[in-house]
Amino acid sequence: MAAADSLSQNDILAALPQEEIDFLLPHLELVHLPFDKELYEYGDKLSHVYFPTTAIVALLYLLADGGTTEISVVGHEGILGISTLMGESALGTAMVQSAGNAYKLKASVLREACAKGGRLQQLMMRYTQVLFTQMAQNSVCGRHYSIDQQLSRWLLERLDRLHSNELKVTQEMISNMLGVRRESVTEAAGRLQSQGLIQNKRGNITLLDREGLEMHAGECYRVAKQELDQMLSFA
Repeated sequence: MAAADSLSQNDILAALPQEEIDFLLPHLELVHLPFDKELYEYGDKLSHVYFPTTAIVALLYLLADGGTTEISVVGHEGILGISTLMGESALGTAMVQSAGNAYKLKASVLREACAKGGRLQQLMMRYTQVLFTQMAQNSVCGRHYSIDQQLSRWLLERLDRLHSNELKVTQEMISNMLGVRRESVTEAAGRLQSQGLIQNKRGNITLLDREGLEMHAGECYRVAKQELDQMLSFA
């Protein structure tokens, strides 16, 4: 029963019929993912995939000069390593941003399960669309939206996966993920706070007005969220 309760914390696993869960269950390993742990690097051969339950993991592109750019984020709604269904190489570097748990599964088992057809295969196809939409929005937002809007989107994406109004994060981390100067993040957070949308304290950001922050983020957040909501309604 404890295992079943934990499995239900991941939206994809929770949506599977019993016969598909029965196939996966002997191969699923509950693991703890500590903050800042690197699960795999860009180009690595993917031996395992992860279904987060309480952890949040960012998929990053690392630049030659040491800089980073976030291309997607995965929490309890998804799976890390889905590119194993299209090839064996990782499309980005996976880094744990919020410590928590995940179910670890051999990539070969995932491929075998998806080859059977069924619900898991359908959900993998839909989740791939969710990730592509998120990556596209990250690219568009970084080019066409203000730092304030990018920060609003970034915060909402984490809070959605935490089911909380409070996020423990440094502005240095945010600046690294958004690819902007830390001073720009500090100024943007100050403006959001002055509008009553967030409370910003050292290492801690509290959401005060979700509707207002969503309106401020606009399309930068809304498009990817709608795609995710459609997947979850299907599940």
